[in-house]
Amino acid sequence: MSHDESTDAAGVRILPPLIYLGGLILGYAIWWFWPVPIAPGEWSVVIRIAGGGAFLLGVGLIAVAFTAFRRVGEDPNPMAPTNALTFEGPYRFTRNPMYVGMALLQGGLALAGNALWPLVALIPVLWIVRTQVIDKEEQYLERRFGQQYRDYKARVRRWL
Repeated sequence: MSHDESTDAAGVRILPPLIYLGGLILGYAIWWFWPVPIAPGEWSVVIRIAGGGAFLLGVGLIAVAFTAFRRVGEDPNPMAPTNALTFEGPYRFTRNPMYVGMALLQGGLALAGNALWPLVALIPVLWIVRTQVIDKEEQYLERRFGQQYRDYKARVRRWL
């Protein structure tokens, strides 16, 4: 079966940032009607500070991963074709640092708001990202790069 490599892509149909944003919006919509804190008053300051730290860590991880992608001339859009793999920076310890970063953003915002539902919403978000994005990307990258990608999968975890 032949394919045009310039238009070959993973087949991802929804941009991952929109999945995370949807989970965050859904979580805060539920929070609006049924506010349940993650921690009681005396612990809320600690939770909020941890949330700020997680958020900043997520921003940093996404920025470093984005830079590693750009260094090899790649577009981070999962709907675009992939012509090169990167194994630098955060890609040395996770195959999906941008998705880990987005999870840290959503979790961080939930913690910073001391809001349980946006944190709970992260569970289905991660399932959707795994089944509708990562699984498709991994199948595509195995087809596209063969043993080179299989070797990478064998030495680097999917998440952390």
